Amino acid sequence: MVSKILKERYVIQKQLSKNAGRRTLLARDLHTQQLVAIKLLIFGEDFHWDNLKLFEREAQTLQLLSHPAIPRYLDYFDVDTPTGKGFALVQSYIPAKSLEEWLKSGRTFSEAEIKQLAKALLEILRYLHGQQPQVIHRDIKPSNILLANISGNSVGDVYLVDFGSVQTLAARKGSTITVVGTYGYMPPEQFGGRNVPASDIYSLGATLIYLATGRHPAELSQGNSQIQFEPTVNLNPDLIAWLKWMTQPSLNRRLASAKEALEALENPRQTTDISMVRKKPFGSRIELREDGENLEILIPRERLTFWGACVMLLVTLPCLGLVLLPFILTIVVIQDGLQFIDLFVILFSFVSVASGGITFAILWSIANTLYLRATKINIDRNQISVTHLWPWYKCQVDATIMNKNFSKWSMYIRHSMAISGQEKYYKATEFSRLTPPEIEWLVNEISAFSGGKITVGSADNKYVKIPTAK
Repeated sequence: MVSKILKERYVIQKQLSKNAGRRTLLARDLHTQQLVAIKLLIFGEDFHWDNLKLFEREAQTLQLLSHPAIPRYLDYFDVDTPTGKGFALVQSYIPAKSLEEWLKSGRTFSEAEIKQLAKALLEILRYLHGQQPQVIHRDIKPSNILLANISGNSVGDVYLVDFGSVQTLAARKGSTITVVGTYGYMPPEQFGGRNVPASDIYSLGATLIYLATGRHPAELSQGNSQIQFEPTVNLNPDLIAWLKWMTQPSLNRRLASAKEALEALENPRQTTDISMVRKKPFGSRIELREDGENLEILIPRERLTFWGACVMLLVTLPCLGLVLLPFILTIVVIQDGLQFIDLFVILFSFVSVASGGITFAILWSIANTLYLRATKINIDRNQISVTHLWPWYKCQVDATIMNKNFSKWSMYIRHSMAISGQEKYYKATEFSRLTPPEIEWLVNEISAFSGGKITVGSADNKYVKIPTAK
């Protein structure tokens, strides 16, 4: 049991929550007669030294912040309880239920209330992201959002709490404070250790999707690593487009800041025009997979059409005839006896075999390229690799290393290259099998993923023009 009074000042009222190594208490401050929330970290059996680092960083983070929608730092001190020694962090108490508690109690939220909540939280994020250094919460979810004074048509007062998983406290300008996230609300880049303001935008979007659907984001289906929530809601298409923009797996497709998100929410036409990814051309068999860190493009094998089969048959038969003709002539010569003119027949036979073999090899190469080979292009932060996939083996093509500046990407397609000024033109032989709409769609997808401007450079859409990093 924790002592009934801490530091001869804070009288314990009750326990609010308990997690591994931590517990949160409600207490009354005898100096101010105000209720406060006290977080305790006790050196017990479930204690880890990383917990102490995170606990201290939470206290340091709250000391930097001063916002009415964020708990205020009040005190920090050592404690000595019957269960062990530890530390206590005192902060202002907010008498409100969490958004998750409201949802579990059966409370539903209208589209107007979802927008109210979105605006309130985006204003809080504008404050956090505007700090020097920036504060990235990284754990936005329904249980960390409190609602007070809620009414039938208003979400009331909105609070963002729990800065208890601070990972890095920056000491110099331009660095970032981060908070560990929760599965289902974490953007893909957060799993790789990256965190930017857009990471909070994703978490907020996932939270609002939970609010609209009543289901945890991890329970909803995924398509290209994006939450597929549209079938489960009855929302305005503009709001759906905005939520999809908020939860884009790729950082370069997602809203970059709380300010941009607010502007897009206020101007739904802008959301509809910009956020929606260009749709794949009708009938295209190209497969595209993206998880925020990698983009994989699979160009499948061509289907052999009826006329294509006819052309191959018409070309194959003469080749077969050229190959069989020498054997027929040889049999005739052997039966009739060798004569001088037969030497020319034999020579013609060799030429015929060679011509038939070469023609058949060319035909087989064309069939390999067009009808038997699939191509996989994989793009990540460091390189672009191309793999040719035949039914019986794979062929890895040399990869092109990416420029370290994420906004300055170059793209490897295959074969020849010409340089003109500060631009590179890559001959897109892998794209030669595709239709112009497919090429345009892929170029836009790669541009959006990489953050670099990639455009089609020639009229016949057979070249791709990419800015060269300076």
